[in-house]
Amino acid sequence: MQTYNITEEDYNKVIDVLNDWWGGREMTHLLPRLFIEHFQSTSFIVEDNGVLSAFLIGFMSQSNLNEAYIHFVGVNPEFRKKGLAKELYELFFAKVRNLGCNTVRCITSPVNEGSISFHKSMGFSVSLKNDYAGAGQDRILFTKRITD
Repeated sequence: MQTYNITEEDYNKVIDVLNDWWGGREMTHLLPRLFIEHFQSTSFIVEDNGVLSAFLIGFMSQSNLNEAYIHFVGVNPEFRKKGLAKELYELFFAKVRNLGCNTVRCITSPVNEGSISFHKSMGFSVSLKNDYAGAGQDRILFTKRITD
């Protein structure tokens, strides 16, 4: 497997599989091209013999300079349960820690039990925020300190 920083040329690779990886759910609207154009140094792709295996889109906060945010992570269903998401998170932690961040945040919806379980296993604290994305749009907020 090969892991590298995402490039603009990778956008179509990711968008073309996104809905399929989420079981047919419409997800492409959650990952506009701008994330790949502007956050390449903190976003990653994993390929296995040219096959997209996983990706992570993350960035550093401009409002809270010691924080970073993981916006989107996807793992090819054929490669799940092999530790790729964990490896990408650890790569992201190392990258943003070297850039001065000590906290990583991300969110999911309350129905995404797999994400909640994964983030708990990675040591994130978990809290429910009512109306986070608008009235009736609750979200689970994850926070993890990545320095001592």
